[in-house]
Order: sequence, then C-alpha cells, then structure tokens
Amino acid sequence: MTLPPILQGESLIRLLQGAAGGALIAVVLGFGWGGWQLQSKSLKLTTESVNSALVAALAPICADKFEHAAGAKATLIALKATDSWKQDTFLVDGGWATFPGNDLPNRNVAEACAKILSALK
Repeated sequence: MTLPPILQGESLIRLLQGAAGGALIAVVLGFGWGGWQLQSKSLKLTTESVNSALVAALAPICADKFEHAAGAKATLIALKATDSWKQDTFLVDGGWATFPGNDLPNRNVAEACAKILSALK
C-alpha cells in the first residue's frame, strides 16, 4: 500500500505541524474570545449568581421582619446610630438575618438588609 504524497517525508511533518498549530490557535481563540470556559469557572459563576439572587430575594424579607418586630422604630433609630460597617452585625445579633431551615445567619443578606433599612425615613 502506498501512501499519498502528502503523508510522505517532509510533507507529513508539515501536515502535523499545521494540525498542531491549528489546534493551538483554536484553543487560544476559543478560551480567549469565543466564550469557552472550564467547568470550574462555570460552577463558580453559577454559585455567585445563585448567591446574589438569594440575597436579592431574602433582603426584603429581612427588612420586613425588622419592621414588624416589637419596638421597630426604636430599633431602627439604634440601627441608624450604629456605624455602617457594624450594621450587618447588629442585624445578625438581632436574629433578622436568620431564616427558617438555617442555624446560621447570612451576612450578605444582613448587609443588603442594612442598606434597605438605612434608606428608610
């Protein structure tokens, strides 16, 4: 069986070099500009998206729990008197950032809730 001329001698080397170069260019362009991603990056982006959606959904609930608690007006004054960087801790300690099914409060929700409550008059 005779091989075609492209698969013989110097032509074979050039063919393999071209294939390797083309594969390298495809990978660089695909990951660089084509939007390809590794599974780990996709998982990270999905986790961040879910967490931000969770915070967006639970922060208004936290604010509502705060507003309907006993002595809400006095507590709101105390919250506003607290330094802005300590307000999430204030809400965590008060239990407004802890939701059913969780033993631990969500600090991101507490921070978003503090922003909502700080904007109240």
